[in-house]
Amino acid sequence: MRQQHKYNIKDYYFWKITLILAFASFFVFASTYVVQPLLPLFVQEFDVTVSESTLVLSMTIVGLIIGLIILGFFSDRVGRTFFIKFSLIGSVIPFFLIPLSDSFYLIVLLRFIQGFALAGLPAASLAYLNEEIDRRSVGVATALYISSNAIGGMAGRVVTGYLTDHYSWQTAFYVFAGIGVFISVLVFLFLPKSRFFEASRLPFKKDMEGMVFHLKNPAILVIIGIGVVLQFSFTSIWTYLPFHLESEPFSLSMEAISYTFLAYGLGVIGAPLAGWLAAKLNLKKVRIAGIIVLSMGAFITFSQSLIVIVIGLCVLCLGFFTAHSLTATSVTEHATHHKGSASSLYLVAYYVGVTLGSSAVGPIGNTVGWNGVVLLAGLLPLVYLVFVRVIQSRLSKRDV
Repeated sequence: MRQQHKYNIKDYYFWKITLILAFASFFVFASTYVVQPLLPLFVQEFDVTVSESTLVLSMTIVGLIIGLIILGFFSDRVGRTFFIKFSLIGSVIPFFLIPLSDSFYLIVLLRFIQGFALAGLPAASLAYLNEEIDRRSVGVATALYISSNAIGGMAGRVVTGYLTDHYSWQTAFYVFAGIGVFISVLVFLFLPKSRFFEASRLPFKKDMEGMVFHLKNPAILVIIGIGVVLQFSFTSIWTYLPFHLESEPFSLSMEAISYTFLAYGLGVIGAPLAGWLAAKLNLKKVRIAGIIVLSMGAFITFSQSLIVIVIGLCVLCLGFFTAHSLTATSVTEHATHHKGSASSLYLVAYYVGVTLGSSAVGPIGNTVGWNGVVLLAGLLPLVYLVFVRVIQSRLSKRDV
């Protein structure tokens, strides 16, 4: 019998798998962030506070974090494609139910369930790519997959803002439900079955032991901290931005505010650019440069000029996606064992940062306003860099 080989970039099935997962990833990230431009509207429509309105995003991420741990465990035992399909179906259903609800907290509950379902794709897809695609070609597939994350997050925000301004937020949700149904059909019909998946027979306890092993590694802890800090700063800026731009002196419409999310397009450039620079220079130096650029972008948004704020948002996105892509890459380099657990741990840290950034911004914004949010978002990454440098310096002196 002819031995099966993993697909490479010249194979038809390489592009079939890569493009289908890119579409699926686009929908998952669009679904995650579809509510971000709607937060001021929810405050008015449901008579809730700014802090309460951010629950529709932060509780989605909480569900996603729980899903990453649970579904990641079952994905290693049941299979990859089942959870990719489950993720899409489970993500589509709430889009049909949420517009029918007149209770804000029921919407929050449905978003939590949707977040849990969304986790099925990131929990299984990267492992699926690594199993089915040749080692020399998997980098291209992964880069396209990550780029689709940025495009999906951007499209979710921009399309929602446009449709809400011209029709209603319920219409926006129904449109994304339709997109989800279409992409689900594509995945069910055309995503190839796993050929190299080998079910893990390790108990859940062993997976947890792998997580604990990484938490004892100082290098991994530093990377986890970077993931939390980067996402906290990035998410807090974007979560409070609609409230800032709808007020004086800007008074922008929902549609106009949604166009600022086009700055996410810099993420499509930032991730591959970071990989190229890291190969030419040094991963750690390029990552530090990305963090500094992120902080610069945040500080630029102090301006009262809308054009300057948009420039700052573009700089912020370029710095974030540069630093984030290299931080994610370095996780498995520092993990000597349980590399899958290390990647999962970083993803959890990444989304913890999203949760903190989206939930904490309400109290901070209510207390000190936009300038306070920007100051915290810009300073925190720089303070963390200094903190890491001091700790590493003390550890090296102690080892001498």
